[in-house]
Amino acid sequence: MTTEAANILGTGWGGTTPDGDRRRIAIVRLTVGLLQGIVLYLLLRATEGDSASWSQRHPDLFAPSLLTALFLPAVLLTGVGKLRLWVYVVWSLIAGAALAFLAWHDIARQADGAREATFPLFVFAAAALFIAHHLVVPADRERRLVAPFAAYFDAAWMAGVQGVLSVGFAGAFWLLLLLGAALFKIIGLSFLSDLLEKGWFTLPLTGLAFATAVHLTDVRDGLIRGVRTVALMLLSWLLLVITVLVGGFLAALPFTGLGGLWQTGSATALVLSAAAALIVLINTAYQDGRPDHRPPVVLRYGVRVASALIAPLIALAFWGLALRIGQHGLTPDRIIATACAVIGAVHGLGYLFAALRPGPWMKPLEPTNILAAVLSVAVILALFSPIADPARLSVADQVARLERGAVKPQDFDYEFLRFDSGKAGLAALDRLTRSENPQVAQYAREARAKTNRHAFDLGDPAVAAATARKVRLEPAPGQPPVPDSFTAQLGRLEPVLRGCAGAAPCRTRALDLNGDGRDDLLVATHGVIMAFIQEPDGRWFEHARYSSACFTPGTDLGAALAEGRIGTRAARLPDLTLNGAPLDAEVSTGCPSATPR
Repeated sequence: MTTEAANILGTGWGGTTPDGDRRRIAIVRLTVGLLQGIVLYLLLRATEGDSASWSQRHPDLFAPSLLTALFLPAVLLTGVGKLRLWVYVVWSLIAGAALAFLAWHDIARQADGAREATFPLFVFAAAALFIAHHLVVPADRERRLVAPFAAYFDAAWMAGVQGVLSVGFAGAFWLLLLLGAALFKIIGLSFLSDLLEKGWFTLPLTGLAFATAVHLTDVRDGLIRGVRTVALMLLSWLLLVITVLVGGFLAALPFTGLGGLWQTGSATALVLSAAAALIVLINTAYQDGRPDHRPPVVLRYGVRVASALIAPLIALAFWGLALRIGQHGLTPDRIIATACAVIGAVHGLGYLFAALRPGPWMKPLEPTNILAAVLSVAVILALFSPIADPARLSVADQVARLERGAVKPQDFDYEFLRFDSGKAGLAALDRLTRSENPQVAQYAREARAKTNRHAFDLGDPAVAAATARKVRLEPAPGQPPVPDSFTAQLGRLEPVLRGCAGAAPCRTRALDLNGDGRDDLLVATHGVIMAFIQEPDGRWFEHARYSSACFTPGTDLGAALAEGRIGTRAARLPDLTLNGAPLDAEVSTGCPSATPR
């Protein structure tokens, strides 16, 4: 093997001098940026005009191409010059193949007719790629399977700062272009404005600008380290703020109870977010763990206290998830939240051990971070592949609950199988249409017949019946039943009546609201009253909505309507017309004063 070949395959990129290496790296980065812009433009063209048929007929090719074109260049731009050439090539191929596979599976698992990858895929794929890339780069640089923690910290946080600065550079570049276009336009020259409206110009140019920023920030290593140091210092002092807030929250729970937390409907997300904030800020204070980088004494104590708070937050998250799953079974969101809680538990237990263990300050934090990073990548790959597809697992659990009687047939969410769980849900729904339980089979056939979640057809009793079971309406005492014409249209009205699909029914009251001699309908939830008026053609529409903002917080408008405490008053403004046609008025008023003026 020649010396140059060994250099290329070993540590370098074929340059005989550092300047030669930098030129080659710059060429590679600019080429990657340009090619990314060109590929994104071609994919954009595939969704427009006469080319749209390709993206629609082949979503299983379009989605993998899009995800790979968006994220793989980040690996190519930041890996060049930092990885040995053979590692760079092999890792890029693995990363590209993984991105393409995840996108393909995301399309394949959806029901027939799916054309786009789901939003969570983009978020989690970006996170997994960032973590995995910054596990590979330090390991290759150190020539070890597991590098020292300081190498991981340096690579990840440097890349984070570099990414923020590069995005800022590209944004500033575009602001200058727009300013220049505006200047030329005021003197009658629109060539630059016209160019900026062309995808074939803007996308490659943006790719080049971003690649240029990555290269410039990379060669100015000392500058980036200085920016990182300042950013870490500022963020580390925020740790004291979040520590006091979370500590106060946990200390207050024995006195306030958990009822208010569970009633939010987002308790798990809140406590997991707080735990994530603690983890990030603890690491800004700990940094790479070297003695010369240790923070002041007050922050060192703050890190120990904050590290002990993560485990209780994760325990609350598991508690909330257990309650919701026990009551309503698994859903894709709950499975993803459970996966996040598992990763949080690794951090929480490791950080708690580091805080309590005597010896070098917080040293166990280092292996904990490495283990959690590897676990995060593995969990994301499992969730967005057939291994642990949340939709498939949710369908299996929900159907099992129905079959063992944990949920009544009339209360089961058949629409989840029809619209929210892809092919696995449709397959399960088809099986339920052949159930030995005639009630289950009937409900499943009704759901299977719907073409969209809010499908409505006055002549389709199956759709109306399925929707009527979900929306619960109960007349106030002494009031007539809800008109049949209203219940028959629940399929169309369901989007505005979703607040009536919970455990407590909405209360209704018949009242002539517009003086036409016919009863209209007031429907009250806990905090809102909706006024429905029937048009001459028989169709009901929401005409107005009243809130309890002017009353004591917690005022139950549903109970007020049921008790007859809701009345009417004369309109304070006349109706206006334009050429005989009515003009709609949007009246803006403040809450009335308690004492007349």
